[in-house]
Amino acid sequence: MKKSLSATNNSLANTKRQLEILSNGIFKTELPTFAQKIQETQQFPIKPKKLEILQINLGYMCNQVCAHCHVDAGPDRKEIMTVETMKLCLDLIKKTTVHTLDLTGGAPEMNPHFRWFVEEAVKFGVQDIIVRSNLTILRANKKYHDLPQFFKTHKIHLVSSMPHWTRGKTDKQRGEGVFNKSIEALQELNKVGYGLPGSSLKLDLVYNPSGAFLPGNQEALEKDFKKAFQEDFDIHFHSLFAITNLPISRFLDYLIASENYEDYMHALVDAYNPEAVANVMCTNTLSVSWDGYLYDCDFNQMLELKVQSSSQHISEYNEKLLENREIRIHQHCYGCTAGAGSSCQGVVA
Repeated sequence: MKKSLSATNNSLANTKRQLEILSNGIFKTELPTFAQKIQETQQFPIKPKKLEILQINLGYMCNQVCAHCHVDAGPDRKEIMTVETMKLCLDLIKKTTVHTLDLTGGAPEMNPHFRWFVEEAVKFGVQDIIVRSNLTILRANKKYHDLPQFFKTHKIHLVSSMPHWTRGKTDKQRGEGVFNKSIEALQELNKVGYGLPGSSLKLDLVYNPSGAFLPGNQEALEKDFKKAFQEDFDIHFHSLFAITNLPISRFLDYLIASENYEDYMHALVDAYNPEAVANVMCTNTLSVSWDGYLYDCDFNQMLELKVQSSSQHISEYNEKLLENREIRIHQHCYGCTAGAGSSCQGVVA
């Protein structure tokens, strides 16, 4: 299957071009490389720890075209994981220490084999199955309307995108009408028990800044979100994850178009926190692309930076080789080590 670029792409979405910008800067910014920075704190090279999480990108197709999307996902993307590749993922789970399956996209629910894969993973006894949902897919059309009950039946841990507790900021980042559909989806999830106090049906939200700035304090943001959602919509959720936008794909385009790239990169470097390096998600997580290639993280996947090993595809998975590899790093890694740090599970320091 050939990869197709979204109609929303411009020339900066070319992987080679992105890496050139990150490497050299288009403003000739004198910044230390990420490798130099972690050498200063005696943390080079970054090595993997025990593999715990398998993050699987089921495809780049999505019902939304979000301004900050590092996957550059959209309705016209055709890259979709096949059943054959899914079976290889399940085989890997059987022979490794993986206890968490983290399903992402695009909108992972749009993969035609999504439900089969979840059901098979449950049969395999995976301890924690995470689905990263954009929420609006639950209201997209009738074939998705029963997903809340499907998630409940299989005790899925939902991690859902929610840029802000206000309509204006949410729709600006994710498209007109997204806020209202997201609220409806959250209310439906609450109805089946997700996110309620004391409920084992976990519902967490993800916050990404809507502009060229770093996220605020995660704990404070969570309190603000919970207060607003409970007062305005009687909506409940468990935790909020604050994630830094990394300077790749559409967000990189935005930074350059708005002339914020240089300032943003300086902000990331200035906020570098060596304590965050020790717990970055690439140390206990392996990312699998829709076509089965292995990456240290989902962000490296978008830059085509495959794992630094001869074992680069799930069909040729070699635990020993992968355990001895060095994590591939680049300038975008500053995003995961700025301030309190950032990962798909929120702050790390």
